[in-house]
Amino acid sequence: MHKLKLASVLVGLSMAGSSFAATQVEWWHAMGGANGEKVNSIAKAFNGSQDNYEVKPVYKGNYTETMTSAIAAFRAKQQPAIVQVFEVGTATMMAAEGAIYPVHKLMQESGQPLDESAFLSAVTGYYTNSDGNMLSMPFNSSTPVLYYNKELFAKAGISQIPTTWQEVESVSKQLQSAGVGCGFTTAWQSWVHLENFSARHNVPFATLDNGFGGLKTELTFNGPLQVAHIEKMGEWQKNGIFSYSGRTNDGAAKFYSQECAMFTESSAGYAGITRNATFDFGVTELPYWEGKVDQPSNTIIGGASLWVLQGHSKEEYSAVASFLSFLSSAEVQADYHQVTGYLPITEAAYDLTTKQGFYAANPGTETAVLQMTTGTPTANTKGLRLGNFVQIRGVIDEALESVWSGDVDAQTALNSAVTRGNALLRRFEKAND
Repeated sequence: MHKLKLASVLVGLSMAGSSFAATQVEWWHAMGGANGEKVNSIAKAFNGSQDNYEVKPVYKGNYTETMTSAIAAFRAKQQPAIVQVFEVGTATMMAAEGAIYPVHKLMQESGQPLDESAFLSAVTGYYTNSDGNMLSMPFNSSTPVLYYNKELFAKAGISQIPTTWQEVESVSKQLQSAGVGCGFTTAWQSWVHLENFSARHNVPFATLDNGFGGLKTELTFNGPLQVAHIEKMGEWQKNGIFSYSGRTNDGAAKFYSQECAMFTESSAGYAGITRNATFDFGVTELPYWEGKVDQPSNTIIGGASLWVLQGHSKEEYSAVASFLSFLSSAEVQADYHQVTGYLPITEAAYDLTTKQGFYAANPGTETAVLQMTTGTPTANTKGLRLGNFVQIRGVIDEALESVWSGDVDAQTALNSAVTRGNALLRRFEKAND
C-alpha cells in the first residue's frame, strides 16, 4: 500500500537551532491510534520547518472529552490556542462568540493568505457563517462508506458489490449460507443510519435547512423513510444480517476478525483497517434504497475542524496562523488524506493525490471524495447545524438501541427521540437567543 512520506514532499525543512525560545502553542486533539500518530508527525514536520514556533499536540480523549476539556479550560483561563472539535459541536462553538477567534479574522490580522475558494465546498459550507466567512479551519473531514471483505465475498461466490440496501440484504444471506457470522455491522449509528441516510435520500433531518436557517429548527428524522430503514435494521438484527456493536466504532473489531463481512464506517476508518485487517478489503459508496430515489445524493461530512480560542498573545496567534497555513497546504493535506482516509480538504490536495497515482494504485480510496462531490448539495445534504447535538445523538443512540433489542418499534422509538431532541433544541435556543 502506497503511503506518501511527508518528509519527502516538504522542501526546505530546517532543523537549525535558534538563539531564542520558540513561541509555543498547544493543540488539543481527539486523534488516537494511527491517526494520532499522524497528528504528531504533522506537528513535528511543522516544528522542523522553521525555528520561530513550536506546536505541541496534546491528546485529550475522544471528541466529546476533548470539547468538554476545552470548555472547562476556557472557564479556568487555561485554554489551549487550538482545539479540535467534531462537527456536531459546530453550533455550540459558533454560539460561543467571545471564546473563539474566527479563522478568517485570525489569518487576515496575521497577514497569512486564506483562499476559501480553494477548499472543497462540501467541507467549507459546514464551517462558515451566513456571510461565507470561515470560522474554523477544516482538518479531518470524513464521510461514511461501506467496507467489504473481498475474501469472504469470493468464498461465498459473490462478485457483485452491493450498491443498494436491497443488495446488502441479499448478499448478507449468501454470506450467512457460506458460514459467515453476520452480513454487516456499523460504526456511529446515528451519523451513518439517520444523519447520512437522510442526506443520501434527500429527506430532511430537521426543519430550517437542517438548522442552517436558525435556532427555531425542529427535528424530523421520524419520517416514513427513516422509520422504514430503522425498522428493517431491527429485523436484520434479529436474523443476524446486521450485528449491533456499540455507539462509536466498536464494530471495527467484528470486521477485523471477519465475523462480519461488511462494515459501514467513516472513510477515516481506512487507516485502522489497513493496519489491522489480515485480508483484502474493498471500499464502496454508502448504500441507498432502490426505488426511493432516482439517484442518491451526496453524503455529509463528519470528522472535525480546528477552532482557535481567545486569550492568547499576538505572538501565539502568529504561530497558530503560520501552522494553519502549513496544515492546509496541498502537500500536507494530500499526505494526510492518503494515510488516514480523511477527505482532502482542498482541490489542490485532491489534484495532487490524483497526479501522484494514489487512487490508481489503491482502488476504492477515491470513493469518499466522489460520493461527497456528487450532484449539487441541497438543503437536506449540506450538513447539520444543531445546538446540543452531542446530547441529541445520545438520545438517538438510546432510541436505536431500544429497536435493536426489540423493546419498541422504530416509529415509537424515533418519535420519542424527536420529542426529547426538540426539548434539547429549545434549551439551546433559550440559552443563545
